[in-house]
Amino acid sequence: MTEPHNPPGGHPAGRWSDLERPPLGPRALRRGLILPGGLWTSLDVVEATGSTNTDLAARAAAGAAEGAVLVAEEQTAGRGRLDRRWSAPARSGIFFSVLLRPGPGVPAERLGWLPLLTGVAVATGLARAAGVDTSLKWPNDLLVTVDGEERKAGGILAERAGADAVVVGVGLNVSLRADELPVPTAGSLALANAVSLDRETLLRAVLRSLERWYGLWREAGGDPVASRLQETYAAGCATLGRRVRAELPGGRELVGEAVAVDGDGRLVVETDDGGRHPVGAGDIVHVRGA
Repeated sequence: MTEPHNPPGGHPAGRWSDLERPPLGPRALRRGLILPGGLWTSLDVVEATGSTNTDLAARAAAGAAEGAVLVAEEQTAGRGRLDRRWSAPARSGIFFSVLLRPGPGVPAERLGWLPLLTGVAVATGLARAAGVDTSLKWPNDLLVTVDGEERKAGGILAERAGADAVVVGVGLNVSLRADELPVPTAGSLALANAVSLDRETLLRAVLRSLERWYGLWREAGGDPVASRLQETYAAGCATLGRRVRAELPGGRELVGEAVAVDGDGRLVVETDDGGRHPVGAGDIVHVRGA
């Protein structure tokens, strides 16, 4: 249950009167997530902001502790990979960022696993809380099935914030209806027939799952094999086994079958001549099924 919420000054009451999309209750979220010895150390909910990643990166630069969580009811200038912009109706999804400081025990070259780890955490959390089978499109898209088709319902963006911090942002469409989708190929948990659209329940499940996976990964020194992150990601990755087109920096393209995710989190594409090429950056397009 969400807590009573008084309409903030400066906004018409109607903006907060949609009973299908009640506001989040930060006090209840803090009680359930900020626990002694746990990862999460603070949790703030703001009405609206341009980008939770940008805001939390500023807090990181000011010395914020690891485990800070910033949630926005509405994100007006959310950023995806390659600095793409997107927005969604207020309280129609889960938009949050977390501050992580893996420390000297995790080599810098393993930080590239953080967006993949977050994808695994979100997918496993949603499987429990929403009853939705969420698959992962390398490197950072969250896919659900709507009317037999794969649709993008969310995304992940990890950014370095100073020498020792990483801010990871997640955007997930929860209650968006078909007429509210930013593009016809997008999806939402509602359109995927989720058993729960309660955003507090979903957010708690996702953050608890993220705490668990991050703990396993950090205890293993960021090793994706020892933490079982690599095998779990591969098992849930919709890109593997598919014919793909990799649109690489500099306007280059690579077409072939996605055959593996290597130890650095890169997608390995096997071209028709048998060559194997690790892709660490770029857009991946699913050309057709395996």
